[in-house]
Amino acid sequence: MDYARMRAIAEDLAAYAERLGGSWSIEIGPSGPVLAMRRPSKRHEGTVRRICKQLDAQLPDTHPGYICANGPEIEHPAIGRMRRPDAVVIPEAVLDEEGLAVDATQVLAAVEIVSPSNPSNDYDEKLADYPAMGIPHYMIVDPRTGTIEVHSEPCKGRYSSKEPYIFGDEVPFGPWTVRTSEFRRYGRDG
Repeated sequence: MDYARMRAIAEDLAAYAERLGGSWSIEIGPSGPVLAMRRPSKRHEGTVRRICKQLDAQLPDTHPGYICANGPEIEHPAIGRMRRPDAVVIPEAVLDEEGLAVDATQVLAAVEIVSPSNPSNDYDEKLADYPAMGIPHYMIVDPRTGTIEVHSEPCKGRYSSKEPYIFGDEVPFGPWTVRTSEFRRYGRDG
C-alpha cells in the first residue's frame, strides 16, 4: 500500500478516534496504520517534561532555533512511516508550517518513554523505524526497569551505536547531557 493511502486511512482513524473519547494515538508502522489508546501516567509525562526542559536549555548553544517538543507527528513518506515520539528535537519554525506532521529529515533526536503495556513498540518497531527515517539520535527511557538506552549513528536502517545507562546517571545524548537523577520508576515508590 502506498504512503498516501496509508496516510488517508490514518486520517480516517483520527476522525473516528475523536468520537470515541479518551486519548488516542495514530501511527503508521511496518504493518500500516495503527490506532492505540494512550494512557500515559504522570511519571511518564513528568519524565518527558524533565527531558524537554533540559534539552531546551542546551539547544541554544548547540543548535540555535531548535526546540525539544512533545507530541508532533513525524513522517517519512518514502519508507511509509509516521510516528509520534514522546519528544523530538526539531527546528522551532516547522511548528508554524502547514500540515500535520514534521518531515523526519528535520528531526535531530527522538525520545521514547516506555509504557508498561507495549514496550516492544519502543524497543523493536521504533528502534527499526527511527534510523531508517535518518534520525541521528534515539533515547529509550524505561521506567519499568530504571534503565536508559542511547542509540546513534544510523547506518543501513539501524543504529550502529548503543550505550546503556541507569536512572541517576548523567547521560550523553548527542551533543547534550540529560541528568536522570529525578527520573522515577513506575510503581508505588518510584
